[in-house]
Amino acid sequence: MYAQMVKTDTTKVRDLSEMSAQERAFQERIDRGEKIEPTDWMPDGYRKTLIRQIGQHAHSEIVGQLPEGNWITRAPTLERKAILLAKVQDEAGHGLYLYCAAETLGVSRDELIELLHAGKMKYSSIFNYPTLTWADIGAVGWLVDGAAIMNQVPLQRTSFGPYSRAMIRICKEESFHQRQGYDIMMKMAGGNEAQRRMAQDALDRFWYPSLMMFGPSDKESVHSAQSMAWKIKINTNDELRQKFVDQTVPQAQYLGLTVPDEHLKWNEDKGSYDFSEPDWNEFFEVLKGNGPCNRERMEARVKAWEDGEWVRDALMAHADKREASRTAAE
Repeated sequence: MYAQMVKTDTTKVRDLSEMSAQERAFQERIDRGEKIEPTDWMPDGYRKTLIRQIGQHAHSEIVGQLPEGNWITRAPTLERKAILLAKVQDEAGHGLYLYCAAETLGVSRDELIELLHAGKMKYSSIFNYPTLTWADIGAVGWLVDGAAIMNQVPLQRTSFGPYSRAMIRICKEESFHQRQGYDIMMKMAGGNEAQRRMAQDALDRFWYPSLMMFGPSDKESVHSAQSMAWKIKINTNDELRQKFVDQTVPQAQYLGLTVPDEHLKWNEDKGSYDFSEPDWNEFFEVLKGNGPCNRERMEARVKAWEDGEWVRDALMAHADKREASRTAAE
């Protein structure tokens, strides 16, 4: 998921009998499947959890442009360059939708970005891994966007209206991103021996980081229960990870690639695959800022923010001038 380790203000889900009348009415609306809108009353914990989750999701979309943007000028054909450029532009749009959704909760985009730069708000751990070859761009589309879709499709039913509506458009575009990545992997896997090795190497390096995208196992994810009660989160981490493995393994087999898990096997009794857990120590180290590209990603984002200050100032000055002219005309 693009929002990992999002903490709520409580780890215990309260019964309706323990709630105030206002809280009970709010929870009953959610239980009926109604959408909560920005002007509706909501508990502080619900608002804060949404800000953390949507903010982290938005940051992930923006930082996620960096590993792929690095390959726009190096894509093997003009068509591939154009496709990748369009995809990176899509990711910028996704970040915009999500920042706008977060702003309806009373937090500004500038505040969210300041939290990111200060290390007080995270982005998805997957974007702290390098894209070393063109096959990595295929793996990002196939595995990373595939894992994102696995989580984001259910989020179209999330209880907060602006977030739900943003996810509907995002999911439509992400489905094309996943197909684009798989198409690259098909070309590489069906190419010469060097290209096939490159495709296998990309799968080897991105498999476990992609499994980590769903967050830690349910027994370690102590804050999921409240998020699910509020329908901010729809499925558990382990449910989504299992679904991702079950969908992706046959795709790898079709490509003639080997999933890098010696314990991977089909379990007839449960009708799904048994597989190895990722290295969770690595996951937490990356979240702490000790991944291969953490420093590089943050330096790039801070530099972009600082270099763009004059543009933001010019836009605000223009808006102020137009407002002054309109006021004078009245």
